[in-house]
Amino acid sequence: MSRKRSERKPFGIDFLHDPTLNKGTAFTKEERDRLGLRGLLPPRIFSLSEQEKRIREHYKRKTADLEKYIYLISLQDRNETLFYRFLLNNIEELMPIVYTPVVGQACQEYGHIWRRPRGLYISSKDKGHIEDVLRNWSSKKVGIIVVTDGERILGLGDLGANGMGIPVGKLALYTACSGVHPSLCLPITIDVGTNNEKLLQDPLYIGLRQYRIRGKEYDEIIEEFVMAVQEVFPGSLIQFEDFSNLNAFRILSEYRNRVCCFNDDIQGTAAVALGGIFTTTRITGQKLSEQKILFLGAGEAGIGIGDLVVTAMREEGLSLQEAQLKCWFVDSKGLVVKSRDNLQEHKLHYAHDHEFLPDLLSAVKTLKPTILVGVSGQPQTFTQSVVEAMARINERPVIFALSNPTSKAECTAEQAYTWTNGRAIFASGSPFDPVTLNGKTYVPGQGNNVYIFPGVGLGVIECGAKHVTNEMFSVAASALAREVSEEDLSKGCIYPPLTKIRDVSVAIAAVVAKVAYKDGLATKPEPEDLVEYLRSTQYQPVYESYV
Repeated sequence: MSRKRSERKPFGIDFLHDPTLNKGTAFTKEERDRLGLRGLLPPRIFSLSEQEKRIREHYKRKTADLEKYIYLISLQDRNETLFYRFLLNNIEELMPIVYTPVVGQACQEYGHIWRRPRGLYISSKDKGHIEDVLRNWSSKKVGIIVVTDGERILGLGDLGANGMGIPVGKLALYTACSGVHPSLCLPITIDVGTNNEKLLQDPLYIGLRQYRIRGKEYDEIIEEFVMAVQEVFPGSLIQFEDFSNLNAFRILSEYRNRVCCFNDDIQGTAAVALGGIFTTTRITGQKLSEQKILFLGAGEAGIGIGDLVVTAMREEGLSLQEAQLKCWFVDSKGLVVKSRDNLQEHKLHYAHDHEFLPDLLSAVKTLKPTILVGVSGQPQTFTQSVVEAMARINERPVIFALSNPTSKAECTAEQAYTWTNGRAIFASGSPFDPVTLNGKTYVPGQGNNVYIFPGVGLGVIECGAKHVTNEMFSVAASALAREVSEEDLSKGCIYPPLTKIRDVSVAIAAVVAKVAYKDGLATKPEPEDLVEYLRSTQYQPVYESYV
């Protein structure tokens, strides 16, 4: 049953308690008089820039990364504009704190660092009433929902309701990196329990104390949630985040043609990896269709990248079968081949007719790949022997250690450059510092999904796309690669600097929207100048005047 919201306008201290309205010491004399704030603030008035200096000073006093994370989230909770101003102006420094790798630690300790709720928690106890829960959200209009069930948080596994840190962090990056207005962003955690015994025994765990619901009841909860979104927030984009392999492929397959949605772990990761691969071909002088790619890890990320690579190779003239034969996978049991029993359905297209090989090193030596992609969540699996084997096979071996957070990376940037004597073209999922070797400094690329999903989301929202298609991610990858300058390449960096992220996001949003217009999926009229229109919609963290 829907409920009518109070129409009482905010006054006085309401402005200081609402982070979307609060300006703190920046309220002017006229605003203080008009809004009933006189006496509730110290008399000196500060500009936004002056407030930012104070925030910088406080932030620098925090010595531990988790303390920095807590401070930034607390700032977001009390003054949204100042938070985004600080984040946007320091995006390279702060993104590892707001998102990977520190958000992983924050999720692990979420119940212990709890301050105040953000987003919506939908539990299995809400079954039959999910629409009512959605109507409790403060905003009547939502453009993007990032939702997780917490079962596969980064490479850290089942963190249950503690996984809320992921939707919160992703949506902060939507606003900072592409300019989606924060009022359009809704983080959601679907709590169906956890199989993490440590959390179930933790007295401060914030979620349900029960084992995970599976099967029909789980599917019914997801169905009710997706359909409730269509009723309460029609036209909004649903981004599925950090679901387990058991559910991620099924959910995407079920809803991708029914509603506007995508899975960032499958499709976003694929696009950022493909964008990096496109860039490496500018360095090697080879075509994409000439590559042979070996993946360590055959889950959501790996198969997602493989599928998108196949799509792009077919555009270069290969058949489906020829393109699939360019992609090989090693999972926890060895090389994925036809002779293996009980392969999961999503691996079958890449189960080639080849002798079984028990490990990554034997696969590298036998298959002789040009590109090695790690999406296993298993640290230090790109051993010195593996990387040196890649260097013997290739003049410029491409090494992508994409697992997050940093502690899960298959190898470090320093290891990749050192073991190849500086010849590796390296990218990682979490950031690594530049490496100086033999007098030359190499800047490792960070293949972070932040290069893709904010731009895709902006494009989908602003054209009103009814569905998100594979072609949208393919063109997004190409657009990302075009944003890499020759100067970036000269440093060995295959992704553009994060300082350009808003421009990158606009470029991606434009090509995504063009696909929607071409395919008749857009519900809004096409602007005469799409790029300029997208720029004009971007949220800017400046204070609104209340007089």
